This record gives sequence, structure tokens and C-alpha cells, in this order.
Amino acid sequence: MKKRNKDFTGDTLYKLFVYVALITLVVVIIVPVGWVFLASLKENSQFYGNPWVLPNGLHFENFVNAWNAANMGSYMLNSAIVTALALCLLLVVALPAAYCLSRFRFRGSKFLNICFMAGLFINVNYIVVPIFLMLKDGDAWLKSAFGSTFLLNNLFVLAVVYAATALPFTIYLLSGYFATLPHAFEEAAYIDGAGYGRTMIQIIFPMAKPSIITIILFNFLSFWNEYIISMTLMSSSKGAKTLPVGLLNLMQTSQAKTDFGQLYAGLVLVMLPTLILYICVQKKLTQGMTVGGLKG
Repeated sequence: MKKRNKDFTGDTLYKLFVYVALITLVVVIIVPVGWVFLASLKENSQFYGNPWVLPNGLHFENFVNAWNAANMGSYMLNSAIVTALALCLLLVVALPAAYCLSRFRFRGSKFLNICFMAGLFINVNYIVVPIFLMLKDGDAWLKSAFGSTFLLNNLFVLAVVYAATALPFTIYLLSGYFATLPHAFEEAAYIDGAGYGRTMIQIIFPMAKPSIITIILFNFLSFWNEYIISMTLMSSSKGAKTLPVGLLNLMQTSQAKTDFGQLYAGLVLVMLPTLILYICVQKKLTQGMTVGGLKG
């Protein structure tokens, strides 16, 4: 009886600790985000008093000013274009590559796996300068040969760089998921007359939907919030900057004009798409991280 009481007390204390830790984590995350949303609706005079005071009205003109005067609408469109292009390029390359590396053994497959695994240990920020110099030299050659440049200050090239830098992690995650799927599905498809390509697209990819949604979400967040590569490769372009670079310009302008409401409205515009996407796919995200193997 005493042992049961001790076990009950231990379980109760453990659950209490877990609940306290989770509630603390939720508060630490939600309070700053909620404060930014409230600050985006305040007028400038309220920022010089108590920072925790509620807005005296819904000043949506902050969003209008951030969208139009600060050109955040154009920056958001550029980010949407680059992110969509990068995700499409990434999926077109990574899905077949991960499938082949995880399901087939051929000459050089082990070496390719090692190369992609090695890419996981390369911090993209450390190779931004070599990428910039390489593209700059390419532009110099294009200008001498054709009279125009193409590689720098180009949204499509920026999307290609994003997709290339995300390949190691994406292939690693997808390969691990594909490897857990039974070969019986492919064998049944081959018996029915399906080829390798049809089996991959119609059988394997639908089964790996949770994992595919997971890598789409992770890479969307990475591409949407990326700053250093965009700032480096789009340094000479005024109208083709992405949202994080545009947000820096907005911060500098808002601080000079002390227009803090417009600044926080810009922050909300950056956060809102990622929050909406996460809310929509959070269940699939959990499945992609935990589910593998045969589904009943």
C-alpha cells in the first residue's frame, strides 16, 4: 500500500512538473507574439508610455502604411515568388533522388549518400561569399560575351540557390521515410505492369505525403525567413528584395521617423503567413515526424 502511494505521489509530481514546464513554454512563446500583434494596432504616442497598455483603438492604418508606403506588398510578392519557385525546384529534384537512394543499390549510390550526409554539416552562411563571387564571375563573363548580366539580382537564381542549399536535409529526411516503406507495394505495382516512374509517383509519393508536407513546411519557413543569402545576392536590386530584407529597410525607416506602429505592422506581415501555414498543416507535420512503415 505504501509503495502504491509512493508511485502515485511520484506520478503526480512528474505530471505537475510537465504541466508547469509546458505552460511556461506556451507563455514564453505566446506573450511576445501577442504583444507584437497588439503593438501593430497602437498609435505612436502609446509607445512612449506603458508598453503593456492595450491599444486605444484599432489603428489598421499601420498595416496600410507598411504595405504601401514601405513597399512591403512588393517585398511580400517577391518572397512568395522565390519561395514557391524554390519549393518546386527542391521537390522536383529531391523526391526522385531520395527515392532512388533509399530504394535501390547501384554503383556510386553509397558515395552519393555520403556526399548528401556531408552537406548536413555545412552551414550555408559560411559559403555565401564563395557563392556570390562565383555568380559575380559568371555575370562578368555573360556581360563580356552577351552584353548583359543574369545571375545576380535575379529572383529565379536566388530560388535555385535556396533549393540547392536545402537538398541535403530534404534528401536525408525523405530517404529515411522512404526506407521504412515495405517493398511489397512496389512489387505489386511491378506485377500489375507499372514502371519505375509510375510506381514512384502513384504509389510511393502518396504514401509519403506526411513526410513531404513536413519538408515543405520546414523549407517554407527557411526560405520565407532567409536574410543573409537574399541580402548578398540581391544587393544591387531595389525592387526585387525579399521580405526579410525589406523588413530591415522598414526598421531603419521607422526608427528614423519614430513610426513604431508601422514597424510592428511589418513584423506581423512577415509572421502571419508562417503562422497560418503551420496551423493548417500541424497534424500532418506531426505524422511526418513520427509515422513510418506500413499503413493499415
